[in-house]
Amino acid sequence: MDKKEILSILEEWNCWSKPFKESFSRNAYEEEVLAKSTTNEILFVKGVRRSGKSTILRNHIENLIASGVPKEEILFVNLEDPRFAPYLSLNLLEEIKKSYLYYLSPKSKPYIFLDEVQNIEQFEKWLLKEYELDTSHLFATGSNSKLLSREIGSSLSGRYLDVEVSPLSFREFLTFKGIEISSLYELVSKQSILEKLFEEFMNFGGFPQVVLTDSIELKEAELKSYYDSILLRDIVARYKLNDFRSLEKLSVILLSSIANPMSLNRLKNRLGVSFDMVNRYLEYLENSYMIQSVPLFDWSLQKQFSNPKKIYSIDIGLSKRVSFEVGKRIGDLLENIVYLELKRRFEEIYYFKTEQGYEVDFLIKEREEITHLIQVSQTVQDEKRKKRELRALIKASKELKHTEGTKLLLITMDDSSIELIDGVEIEILNVMEWCITTP
Repeated sequence: MDKKEILSILEEWNCWSKPFKESFSRNAYEEEVLAKSTTNEILFVKGVRRSGKSTILRNHIENLIASGVPKEEILFVNLEDPRFAPYLSLNLLEEIKKSYLYYLSPKSKPYIFLDEVQNIEQFEKWLLKEYELDTSHLFATGSNSKLLSREIGSSLSGRYLDVEVSPLSFREFLTFKGIEISSLYELVSKQSILEKLFEEFMNFGGFPQVVLTDSIELKEAELKSYYDSILLRDIVARYKLNDFRSLEKLSVILLSSIANPMSLNRLKNRLGVSFDMVNRYLEYLENSYMIQSVPLFDWSLQKQFSNPKKIYSIDIGLSKRVSFEVGKRIGDLLENIVYLELKRRFEEIYYFKTEQGYEVDFLIKEREEITHLIQVSQTVQDEKRKKRELRALIKASKELKHTEGTKLLLITMDDSSIELIDGVEIEILNVMEWCITTP
């Protein structure tokens, strides 16, 4: 590609002569990007396709400009622009930078943003060169966790930081809908509209563009498009797979089985393929961020590895779009929402089974301390169900040697309350209240 052709493409994606289109802020992520960018390390923004990574970087660009950085010192490169597709290589990155420097002539070290950098094989070599020569402030986004972690972990070890982006939380979803809740009073006074919006959130999930789309038909079409793109572009094309049908079947099974343990042997038998293929395809789905897995907690790592993991979707809208059956299981959808919220707050998430066979949906460990035991149930208005859920928490608490610092929570769609059982306090929390007001 010649310099003029490259510049004409870059011109469309940058704000040198026109502003970016308006977008919503996602303050938590933008603050994290700002804080980590001050270290001058390479910053990677990672997450599932269409989760808003590019927008977060463009918002950071606008913040840089507002702070006094000239527009000409900022370069944004969309590596998924189809005009770049035939030329994706390290040489293309070099030619892009040369063209940018030739025409824009930045007077200081430029800020370079590479969107979907995993499209360039051995991209880490180019980033390492730029980093070592100290010629650019470097930012990149990517949609494949394994690819990025493998390459940046080996070649760029000690030279990068990352930010992991997910689709919208319920709190962010409300912001996109123009609703702000800053007190318990507002939570109560706006309860009817919040319940309606939570139902929409449970039906279509939190992908930003889906949330901003009014038409149900268009929402469903967007979700189908995201699903297809993840399978075809982030998995089939990336790993050069021939058996698309088995991959698709596996993804449907998993997205239809959210909030349930899933063994590899069971999956192998259902698909009629080898254990190795199921294991690889499951890994590919996790690498693309579509599927998330939670291990059974045990102080023995060997027991953790040998037990089935519980499966969750990165977005419940994807699950409902792929499987109509999952939409009937409100409790499982609710558990998936709680999992995604916990993932934003904590690093170590497990599920737990007591020796008597009682299952606790989530166990949170921070360092060497178990800090939360959490059950999720659509409702506990039925007294038998309530006793069963509370009993599981109490049994687990005793088996794990409950300390005062361990919180026992039961998250439901019912009103919040407090239960005191055998001297142990259990909080029953309304899921909307927990999502909105609990830090």
